[in-house]
Amino acid sequence: MTGSGTDTDTDAATDGKATPAAPSLGRKVGSAAKWSLVNTVVMRLGNFVTGIILARFFLGPEAWGVYGIAQTVLLVLLSANELGVSLAIVRWEGDPRRFAPTVLTLSAVSSCLLYAVLFAAAPAVAGVLGSPEASGVLRVMCLCVVLDGLSQVPAGFLTREFAQGRRMAVDGLNFVLSTAVTLLLAVDGWGAMSFAWGSVVGNVAALIGCCLAAPGTLRFGWDREQARPLLKFGLPLAGASMLALGVVNVDTMVVGSALDPLALGFYVLAFNISGWPVRIISEAARRVSFAGFSRLADTPDALAAGFGRALGVVMAATVPLCVLLAALAAPIVELVYGERWLPAARALPWLMALGLVRIGCELAYDCLVAIGRRRSLIGVQGLWLLLLIPALVYGAHTGGIVGVAQGHVLVAGAVVVPVFLLALHRGGIRLGTVARACAWPLLGGAVMTAVVLGLERYLGDGVLALLATAAAGTVCYAVCLLPARSLIRG
Repeated sequence: MTGSGTDTDTDAATDGKATPAAPSLGRKVGSAAKWSLVNTVVMRLGNFVTGIILARFFLGPEAWGVYGIAQTVLLVLLSANELGVSLAIVRWEGDPRRFAPTVLTLSAVSSCLLYAVLFAAAPAVAGVLGSPEASGVLRVMCLCVVLDGLSQVPAGFLTREFAQGRRMAVDGLNFVLSTAVTLLLAVDGWGAMSFAWGSVVGNVAALIGCCLAAPGTLRFGWDREQARPLLKFGLPLAGASMLALGVVNVDTMVVGSALDPLALGFYVLAFNISGWPVRIISEAARRVSFAGFSRLADTPDALAAGFGRALGVVMAATVPLCVLLAALAAPIVELVYGERWLPAARALPWLMALGLVRIGCELAYDCLVAIGRRRSLIGVQGLWLLLLIPALVYGAHTGGIVGVAQGHVLVAGAVVVPVFLLALHRGGIRLGTVARACAWPLLGGAVMTAVVLGLERYLGDGVLALLATAAAGTVCYAVCLLPARSLIRG
């Protein structure tokens, strides 16, 4: 595997025939990105529909709040459950099967230890976060920590090989089984526990699917000489990842402890809605971006150009979704989830601005990891979390869930974005590269916002009016993006 973006023609005298040309890195990334985008869109649309059904008919804000607390703890644990060593499968040169057994052993042991600690501390954790009833849900849902730790190695091989078609089959199996179990238990009155058991069943299916898609990779072993460099490589990444997940999820903890369960339920729903663009676009990009940036890490000019193209495409795809969800927050929430969820719409515009910032920062995060700037990442994420906690606490006490959302945006925009830009600059990616990638999407977003708000005021917020408003705004955005079409195609 080469780090260049050009095709290589290799002739070999095997049975008198030339060996077919190896696909270029660009083609691999492009094909993987398409599969990843289709996968993410399909899965997120399925989750979106499932969420609507559960919120409208079976679960109220209190149950969503309990689920939000459990999901927050789970995500924080998942950020460090394998000590960061699984990324070596994607990043390190050479045959990963040499060190994969050691990676799997480290990942499995650390995941089991984390779950044991969580199981014992679940009542105390739930109490501190303002949801004592979440204790049982925590103990069940966090079984996914162990299952995820076991699946890291086979999943890493799929990412390394850009095998996103096989990854889509695995995710599809996960989604179908987890959704079926969640819906069946919710109908039977299990409340937030239905999410927990659904997640466990889905992760079991994903583990089995990853092992079938990457056969021979679930093999335990131990090599002390390999373990040391793996831990040296992985622990800083695990720390940075835990800080990053803390940044994204500390707001749920603040709302849970400072406000009432009803407010927590509204906030969790609003944050989930704001995450639609992040999950659809950013997740699709990140499944190939780290592997792609890793191949270009030793070629600074190619890395800078690749990052600029990736950022331009991601921003172009994300901005219109964020604009529509922010400008039409109240009518969309009422139409999709029902009138009782309208309080969630007040925080949504601010959270959509945060979502846009998160997408850019996550892509920058992957680039900085690929070029070995792990200390910079820990510094950025640590500063973000340090400033964010007092801002969120102050916002919760002065403005409720809206104040929390505003605190998020203030810290991200005023402090974190400039610091990330500085870290990228030190890594060889100039401010001009970032500015060129973002300029046309942001200009188009400003025009689109004006059009959408004007038409909503004129047409109203009926279903047909919303469709017409969204369509007109999207057309205006597309026209504004025409000068950047060559970048988007790249």
